[in-house]
Amino acid sequence: MASILDEYEDSLYRSASVQQSRASVGIPHSGYVNARLEKETPIFNKQRIDFAPPEKINSLVVSSNQLCMSLGKDTLLRIDLGKPDEPNQVELGRKDEAKVYKMFLDHTGSHLLIALNTGECLYLNRSVQKVRVLSRWKGHLIESVGWNKFLGSETNTGPILVGTAQGQIYEAEISVSEGSLFSTNPDQYFRQVYTLEEESGPAPVCCLEIERGIEGKFFIIATTRKRLFQFVGKVPEGTEQQGFSSIFAMHADHLPSFREFPANLGFSEIAFYTPKLRSNPRSFAWMMGNGVLYGTLDYGRPDSILSDERVWVYPSDIDITVNKPISIVLTQFHFLLLLPDRVKAVCTLNGQVVFQDLFLEKFGLLTRMIKDPTVQQIWIHTEKVVFRYHVQRESRDVWKMYMNMNKFDLAKEYCKDRPECLDIVLAKEAEHCFQNKRFLDSAKCYALTQNYFEEIALKFIEAKQEEALMEFLIKKLSNLKPSEKTQTTLLTTWLTELYLNWLGILEGDPSQRNLYLDTREKFRTFLSSPKNKDCLFNNRASIYELLASHGDTEHMVYFAVIMQDYERVVAHHCQHDEYDEALNVLSRHRDEKLFYKFSPVLIQHIPKKVVDAWISMGSRLDARNLIPALVNYSQSASTQQINEAIRYMEFCVYQLEETQQAIHNYLLSLYALCRPDSLLSYLEQAGTNPNRIHYDLKYALRLCAEHGHHHACVHIYKVMELYEEAVDLALQVDVDLAKSCADLPEDDEELRKKLWLKIARHVVQEEKDVKKAMACLSSCALLKIEDVLPFFPDFVTIDHFKEAICNSLEDYNKHIEELKREMEEATQSAKRIREDIQEMRNKYGSVEPQEKCAACDFPLLNRPFYLFLCGHMFHYDCLLQAVFPNLPAYKQAKLEDLQKKLAATSQPSKSHHRPKDADTISLGKGQQSREQIKADIDDIVAAECVYCGELMIRSIDKPFIDPQKYEEEMQSWL
Repeated sequence: MASILDEYEDSLYRSASVQQSRASVGIPHSGYVNARLEKETPIFNKQRIDFAPPEKINSLVVSSNQLCMSLGKDTLLRIDLGKPDEPNQVELGRKDEAKVYKMFLDHTGSHLLIALNTGECLYLNRSVQKVRVLSRWKGHLIESVGWNKFLGSETNTGPILVGTAQGQIYEAEISVSEGSLFSTNPDQYFRQVYTLEEESGPAPVCCLEIERGIEGKFFIIATTRKRLFQFVGKVPEGTEQQGFSSIFAMHADHLPSFREFPANLGFSEIAFYTPKLRSNPRSFAWMMGNGVLYGTLDYGRPDSILSDERVWVYPSDIDITVNKPISIVLTQFHFLLLLPDRVKAVCTLNGQVVFQDLFLEKFGLLTRMIKDPTVQQIWIHTEKVVFRYHVQRESRDVWKMYMNMNKFDLAKEYCKDRPECLDIVLAKEAEHCFQNKRFLDSAKCYALTQNYFEEIALKFIEAKQEEALMEFLIKKLSNLKPSEKTQTTLLTTWLTELYLNWLGILEGDPSQRNLYLDTREKFRTFLSSPKNKDCLFNNRASIYELLASHGDTEHMVYFAVIMQDYERVVAHHCQHDEYDEALNVLSRHRDEKLFYKFSPVLIQHIPKKVVDAWISMGSRLDARNLIPALVNYSQSASTQQINEAIRYMEFCVYQLEETQQAIHNYLLSLYALCRPDSLLSYLEQAGTNPNRIHYDLKYALRLCAEHGHHHACVHIYKVMELYEEAVDLALQVDVDLAKSCADLPEDDEELRKKLWLKIARHVVQEEKDVKKAMACLSSCALLKIEDVLPFFPDFVTIDHFKEAICNSLEDYNKHIEELKREMEEATQSAKRIREDIQEMRNKYGSVEPQEKCAACDFPLLNRPFYLFLCGHMFHYDCLLQAVFPNLPAYKQAKLEDLQKKLAATSQPSKSHHRPKDADTISLGKGQQSREQIKADIDDIVAAECVYCGELMIRSIDKPFIDPQKYEEEMQSWL
C-alpha cells in the first residue's frame, strides 16, 4: 500500500538534501555573516497514501509503526508500516447491525480495543488473528482508554483506565494466555473506580492519560467536555499491579482539582508531546470550547502536573457552531487542528497560524487526525483517503519567535548551527541590553556579532561607558584568530590605555578602593594572559611608553617582569635606591649579563650581599667580568670593604680553581695592598714550577718591590731561577734566607759556589763575623779556606781559622793518596789488556770440509764465510741477508755505501799503457783501500753472531712468519 508513498518520500528527501547541501556552500565560516533567504520545504509535508479502500474507512489508529483501520461493517485491516506490502485483514465476525464506534491502540501497538456503538467491546492482540469479546465490558460505550505505559507488555496490558459515555471510569486488565488449550476470557477484571461529573451531572470521559512522576507519584488526567481533572497520588511500592483504585479513593469525599471553561464543543480532546521514546510527555494541548489550553508538564509539583498554562483562542475563521475542530495533535512547537476541510497549524509560542492545508472536496470530509508518537508522523483520513504528514525541521524559525519575545537564550539554542541567524539574535540581544542600561551584557553580546567594530565602539564611547567598552574589546580580542595580528595589536594597545585611564581615575577616589583593586587585578590578568603574550612582547616598547606616560611605575615593573625584561626591573630598583630588591631580582633569575651590568652599582652599597650572590652563582659567573666592578669599589672603599673583594677572589681561586691570570694578578695586588701576611702564603701555595703558576711573575715581582715585600720578591726570584738576584736581596733581609737560596741550583756547582762566596763575602765584609764565615765553610762543601781567605782583611790573625787550614791540608793529602792508588790500578789494567790482545792475535779455529752454513744449510767452504767464537758459521751473503733488515737506518745506509765502494775497487783498469811504477803505486793504494773497506763491512756485518747476540734478543717479539706473507704461507700448507 505504501510502496509508492515511500518512493515519493525518498525523492522528496533527496531533492531537499541536495538543495540544502548546495545552499550550505555559500555560508561563510568566518568574517561577516550575511543572512540570506533560501527556498525550504514546508514544516508539515503532506503525502497521500496510495491506497483505495474497498469500503469506507470508519476509524484509524496508529502506534509504534502499527496501523489499524476499520473498513465498512465487519473488516479490520492491520498494517506493519515497516512491511507495508504485507497487510493483514481480520474479520470481526459480526452478523448484527453493530458498527465500530472508536478504536484504541496501546503505545506498543500490541493491544487493540474496538468499541462498538451497541455498547460492546472487542479485543485483538497483534500476535493473534481472532477477535475476542470482552464480556465484562458489555453495556458500556467506551469513549477513552488510559494505557499503562509502565507495566504493559505485548501479552498483558497491566492495569488500565477506561472512560465511558456515562462518565464512569473503570479499571481493567487484559491478558492473552499463550499456548493455552482452552480459551479463556482476556479481560481479567473490570471495576468502576470513579465517576466524572459536570454541573449538570455525569459527563462523558473524553480523554484519559496516566503519567508517573518522581518518588513513585502518579498523575491521572481525565477530561470531559468542559472540565479537565487531575488525580494525584502514590501507589505503594510493590502494589502497582493492583491498579489505581487507591488514587481515586483519596478523592471519594471531595472533588479533585480541575479546570473548567464555559464553552462546549460537545466533546474535547487532549494531545501530548513526548520528545523521546519511553520518556514522559513534556507539554499538552487540550482542545475545548473556548480554545486550546496549552502548557507544560512539571512532574516535580506536588498537586498539579500542569504548568505555564495559557489559552490560545481559535483563529478568527473558526466558528465552533459551524465548523468546529474535530481533532488536535501536538508537536514540539505547534498544535494542529483538524477541521472538516482543512488542517491548521498554530505556533504554541505566539498563537499565530503558521500553516494551513486545504483538502479538495473530492476526498470527502476529514474524519480523524492522530499522531504516532514513536516516529512523530501525523495521519489524517476521510472515508476514502489516507494522508500522512512528515514534520521536518520544525524548529527552523523558532529562534525568531524567541528573539521577538526577548528570550534570547532559547533563541540562541535553536540557531546555534546557523551562524547567520545567531548573529541576528546576538545583535538584537545586545541592542536590548543597551536600551535597558545593561551595558556590560550588551558589550559581551556585541563582541560575538559581526556588526561593524567602529560603530559599536563609538556607541559605547558616546554613552560614556568605558567599562563596557573595555569588556567589548576584551571579548573581541579573545575571538580574534592568531593570524589577525594587526587587529590584535590595535585592541591590546587600546585596552592598555583604557585600563590605565580607569585605574588613574579610581586611584584618586578613596571610596572606590575595592573597585580599584578589582580593576588592577583584571589589568594584571590581561597583561599576563598567555594569549596576549606574543602581541605584548612584540609591542612592549609601546606599552612601556604608555605606562611611562601615565606614571604607573608599579605596573611598569610588573609588565617588565612578565616580559622577562629584568634589566628594566633592576634598573628601576637601583634608581629608587632599592638595592636589596634589585639584588633579589638578580639572584632569583640568575642572569649573568645582568650581574655584570649592575654589580658596579650594587657593590658600592651592599658589598657583602653582592659577594654572597656572586658566590651563590658559582662558576656561572666569569670573575674576569666582575674585576672592573671590584677595582672601582676597592679604589674608593676602606680596607674592611676591600676584604669582600678579597673574599670573592679567594673563592674563585681556591673553590672554583680558576686559572685565569687576571684573577690571580688581581688577588695578588689586593694581598700586596691590604693583606701582606697572606701574600707570601699565597705565593708559596702556588708552588715554584713556572709552568703551573697562574699569576704573572714579572708583574708580581714589580708589585712586591713597589710595596717593599722583600720576602715575596726573594720567593719570586727563586721561581724565576734568578738565584744571584735572590741571594743579593735575601742578604739584605736574612742570611739564612740567602743560604736557602744558594743551595737551590743543585745541578750547577759553579753557580752554587759563587752564591756561597757572595754569602761569605757579605758575612766577612759586612757583618765582620769570622765565626759565621767559618760556619759557611761547613754549610757548603764546595767552599775551601783558600776561597774565603781573600775576603779577610790583612790584620786578621790566623788563630781564627787555624783549624780550617789544617783540615784543608789534610783533605789535600788524602786526595793525593787516592790519585796515586788510581794510577797504579790503571797501570795494572793496561798491562792485562796488552796481554789479552796478544793472546787474541794467536787464536784460531778449524773448519771441517763437511761443515754447513747455519742459515742456508749448504756446504760452508763453497763461498766466503764467517766463523764466530760461539761455533756458528755463516756464508757472507747469508749473514748479510740476516743482519741487514735489523740494522738501524743509518747503518743500512753506511753498509750500502761501503758495498758500492768495494764494487768500484774490484773493477779492472781501462788503461793498458800506464808506466810500471805508476801502476804498482796505484795497485798498492787500491789494495789498501779495499782491505779497509772490507774491514769496515766486517765490523758492521760480523759484529756479533745473529743467533747468540743482541739481535736475537731484540727479535724475540717478532712473529716467525711475516704478517704480509702470512696468507701466502697459509695457502701453501693447504
